[in-house]
Amino acid sequence: MDIYVKVSGETPPIRGRRGASSSSSPLPLFCRAFSSHRSRHLSAAAFKSPWRSPLAVLFSPQQKPLPLGFSIITQLKPLPLDLSNINLLCSLCSEASRRPLCSKTTKQKKHMHQFGKATKVFAYYGLTSPPYKLDALEPYLSRRTLELHWGGIHRGYVDKLNEQIAKSTLYGCTMEELIKTTFNNGNPLPEYNNAAEIWNHDFFWESMQPNGGKLPPGSLLQQIEKDFGSYSNFRDEFVQSAMKLFGSGWVWLALKTNEKKLTIFRTSNAVCPLVWGDIPIIGLDMWEHAYYLDYKDDVSKYVNDFMDHLISWHSATARMFRAQAFVNLGEPKIPVA
Repeated sequence: MDIYVKVSGETPPIRGRRGASSSSSPLPLFCRAFSSHRSRHLSAAAFKSPWRSPLAVLFSPQQKPLPLGFSIITQLKPLPLDLSNINLLCSLCSEASRRPLCSKTTKQKKHMHQFGKATKVFAYYGLTSPPYKLDALEPYLSRRTLELHWGGIHRGYVDKLNEQIAKSTLYGCTMEELIKTTFNNGNPLPEYNNAAEIWNHDFFWESMQPNGGKLPPGSLLQQIEKDFGSYSNFRDEFVQSAMKLFGSGWVWLALKTNEKKLTIFRTSNAVCPLVWGDIPIIGLDMWEHAYYLDYKDDVSKYVNDFMDHLISWHSATARMFRAQAFVNLGEPKIPVA
């Protein structure tokens, strides 16, 4: 999960076309921590904006300044979310807001000084882009569906959660900590649904890839054959589980940490396996907005297309390797035909 930083303060007066001056208004600036593929170094500087107020900017690998918050910046690679990187970004943004590169009049400098004193930095949860272009899953999931699903519904969960935690004691939790805490042993707190749906959707996007489907590779296939008898049995059980889901929810392939085996199960609404300590491997969104534009009421075709053409066994294998760091599965025993 990427973190956005909001630098807020008071803007200097904005002059209209006829020279009229409007009153000062709060200026929220949203930015995001990034690094290049070759360097982990962040640099920032002041940027002269149309509003005559300083904005912090990051530099791309091509050394082209990008104003923070512009959509083009999402093409860069996010930094690891450790404390040092967050502190560095906050200090850069704060410093940039106080040291404009361009010369100012005395009156403008006064407004800059007031803006600098009012500057305060907050960390927020951000909307993570799918790991492919929005039209990359066609013809099975259209660009129109992803624009609605990711750009509308997923974004809505992010915005609502940020509003909820702005003044909450839960501010500063990682997403997984937030989900486990707000689940509250089955009595969810108000923040739970939005937090869980953000995590579920991030997981769902990464559970798919262009030219997906087919058979899982190597050790994952062996584990599936061990726990389900055969890949065909696994596939049939996953499809049947999805078709039996009443209402909205999710279908999961997850590693049960206590039983030490892969299991298929479905959850209602926003519930995800993290709340029980299970390790999800694949997740399928069964909310109507995930498929209706492309499949209408043909849910069976949606689920089968997911299994045959969209599922990312590359992501599933990586998740399985990570899971084995926490759960000792031993040597898989493949049933004899």
